[in-house]
Amino acid sequence: MMRGEEAHLPMGTLPALPQGACDSHIHINDPDRFAYVPQASLRPPPATVADLARVWAGLGLERWVIVQPSSYGTDNRCTREAAARLGGRARAVVVIDVQTSDAEVARLHALGARGVRFNLLRLSPVAAVAMREIAARIAPHGWHLQLHAAADDIPALAGTLGRLPVPVVFDHLGRLPARDAAAHPAFGAIAGLLDAGRAWVKLSGVELVDDADAPAWRHAADIARRLLALAPQRMVWGSNWPHPAHVVHGRETPVPADLLRWLDRVVGNDAAAWQAVLADNPAVLYGFGAPPLASSSTPFPSTTNA
Repeated sequence: MMRGEEAHLPMGTLPALPQGACDSHIHINDPDRFAYVPQASLRPPPATVADLARVWAGLGLERWVIVQPSSYGTDNRCTREAAARLGGRARAVVVIDVQTSDAEVARLHALGARGVRFNLLRLSPVAAVAMREIAARIAPHGWHLQLHAAADDIPALAGTLGRLPVPVVFDHLGRLPARDAAAHPAFGAIAGLLDAGRAWVKLSGVELVDDADAPAWRHAADIARRLLALAPQRMVWGSNWPHPAHVVHGRETPVPADLLRWLDRVVGNDAAAWQAVLADNPAVLYGFGAPPLASSSTPFPSTTNA
């Protein structure tokens, strides 16, 4: 199904986004107000709601999913405040441990939390062995478990993930390798969980897969197309803004519009996939209501002192 003259756009052109378009993976960092945990391996500069508004204004996104940065451990205050500032246009993915009370989980849900992240690529306050216990705690709220893990570690985790009472969302294309991704055991593990209806994948973190090929990110696009073909109703897109690892290591960060152009090239002529990945799928996964009215005000609140 064609999107008319928007199909196969040149690099400089940005397609129209669907109503309710969502960036399903951003981070908010405000170390001047919320200190990073002492053991944080990444200490990026501030990236606040005001910065989000400045960088993304005018591109057509209306919803955001704020993912708790590893730099904050289980201190969700910065993520909570950002979600509160963005109101009904935002959801959050937080980090909790087995000591987090049921009352705190309920409070986080009321503030927009819809998932718990396990980041196994960095020093984490929550061990993988806690997945079952935490999944049981969040299941009554309809949350999911978001997993950031090396592709080499995913096959060994697949059995556990498939038995959890909540779905799993794989970060950043499952961290599959740039070349021969479909031959990697993790691809088969993810495919099996998708087929069983137990998993989702974020088409995000393209710069982590394919940094040398920016802004085309062709290897990442090939991985995304293969995953999209498996389960188009279980894919969401995320920018990974503000790209903390790249910032800390002095690498050039992706241009926001280029990340949307990349997704446009991934879906090609498929209008249904464009609608699903940007709007319909995140609405289901994160529990958004009806999209904002086209005549509604800017998706960003007043950013004074943000």
